[in-house]
Amino acid sequence: MAYRQHASKRFQVMELNITAFMNLMVVLVPFLLMTAVFSHLTILDLNLPPADASEARQDDKPPLEFRVTIRSDALILSDNRGGLIKRIERGANGHNYALLKETLKSVKARFPDKTELTILSESKTPYDDLIQTMDSARSYLALYQGQQVFAELFPDISIGDAAL
Repeated sequence: MAYRQHASKRFQVMELNITAFMNLMVVLVPFLLMTAVFSHLTILDLNLPPADASEARQDDKPPLEFRVTIRSDALILSDNRGGLIKRIERGANGHNYALLKETLKSVKARFPDKTELTILSESKTPYDDLIQTMDSARSYLALYQGQQVFAELFPDISIGDAAL
């Protein structure tokens, strides 16, 4: 009997104090979940001129480029040869992205091989206006064999600052 009492005293069960660890988890887990959900990396390929562009001959015609300029009062669709294609005035509810999309569809019908578009914006352009312009310029919903599919407009988008 004496042996059993001595053995039970020697092997006492210790409780772990994990209160500090649980406090850390209560703070850390929601923080990690909030930041992980909203971290989304998007990369836009920018079309930069080649390094030897200054050595190009002056008599060569520059390639056709389309531009959408986001102004506070209008969206301006133009090209580098003929100038203004369409000016879409801003309405009471904001810019008319549906009309921009329809105009870009008609331009794409005339130039089906063009995929590049440059979007120029003023310095105080809201981020949402820039994103909606890019979304309007990339694709549109079309009916193909009885199903709705996304048809390509100008997926190769470059962005820049608009001239004052």
